Amino acid sequence: MLIAAQTPARAGIATRAALIGAALVLALAVAALAGARYGLLLLVGLGFGIALEGLRFGFAGPWRAMILRREGGGILAQLLAIALVAVVAFPLLASFPDEILGAHAPVGFAMIGGAFVFGAAMQIVLGCGSGTLVNAGSGNAVSLVALPFFAIGSFLGASHLFWWTGLGSLPVVALAGGSGLGVTLAGLAGLAALVWWRATPEGRVLPRRLMLAALAVAGLAVLNLMIAGQPWGVVYGLGLWVAKGASLVGADLAANPFWGAAGNQARLAQSLLTDVTSLTNIGIIGGAFLVTVWRGGLSQPLQRLPRRAWVAAVIAGLALGYASRLAFGCNVGAFFSGISTGSLHGWVWFAAAFLGSVVGVRLRRSLGFEG
Repeated sequence: MLIAAQTPARAGIATRAALIGAALVLALAVAALAGARYGLLLLVGLGFGIALEGLRFGFAGPWRAMILRREGGGILAQLLAIALVAVVAFPLLASFPDEILGAHAPVGFAMIGGAFVFGAAMQIVLGCGSGTLVNAGSGNAVSLVALPFFAIGSFLGASHLFWWTGLGSLPVVALAGGSGLGVTLAGLAGLAALVWWRATPEGRVLPRRLMLAALAVAGLAVLNLMIAGQPWGVVYGLGLWVAKGASLVGADLAANPFWGAAGNQARLAQSLLTDVTSLTNIGIIGGAFLVTVWRGGLSQPLQRLPRRAWVAAVIAGLALGYASRLAFGCNVGAFFSGISTGSLHGWVWFAAAFLGSVVGVRLRRSLGFEG
């Protein structure tokens, strides 16, 4: 009996040791093939996946909780993480303007509309950019369906981006220096105060789990900024995967205004192992998978949903990808990284996407995702 009781425990330890070993071997292999920088970025991506799935930290879920139940803890954790990154990112951008880039983009009609549509679509599938990657890595069927269409939408949105931005946009506005950091932190504090005021007394609590998650995600985002030379992002990497696939089957993307640009042509010609966004995306999926197996395996039952829900997952996936390109990012690239590096568009993105989420929360039930 004792031996029988010990066997599952030993098997679990062996499985977990194998998972850790496989992750380290993969990172070392990437480092050997592409360089130490890229191996480190894969480890950063794995860290993101482990933190997001392991500590249940996300973006779509907390927004939904605030809209439906006035629970503000999740959004407060997001704002804390953004503030922590900003405190480090602003000085880095000022000290190394040629080596480190911010997530800066213009505010325009397409950007606002894209953010609104993205906010609605992410509530339909309950996953933003990072959330869809995490959920797919943990075996969620809806996200596994939505993810490839997210990537296709990102590719198509990028292909049409310049037409949409031609409809009108303002010049890029980016806060910088000590004064810019002060304005950003004051804005985050004001938004946190608004969330605290609107939340129920129970919903104002920031759980220890989410506080730890905010610290972990902020630390990883700073590492990403320092190693990659650019803020954490998701959407570009997904579109690049489809662009590479299109090129492999003979599509000529050189004439496209976006994919034909010199920088994008170079990335199409290079290995995915040297694309910083692809590496962290792969890491996020892998990190979420590691946590899920560590907890006991991919045992989620296949969701019994009506046909219209699966069709909606496909359409929402396409909308997530397409709209995020018009909006210059998702919750990660626009909201999180935009605000933490001083971009005005991050604030506008948040407002438009949150309004879209209010619509998406209501659409989700009507599309058959909930009983």
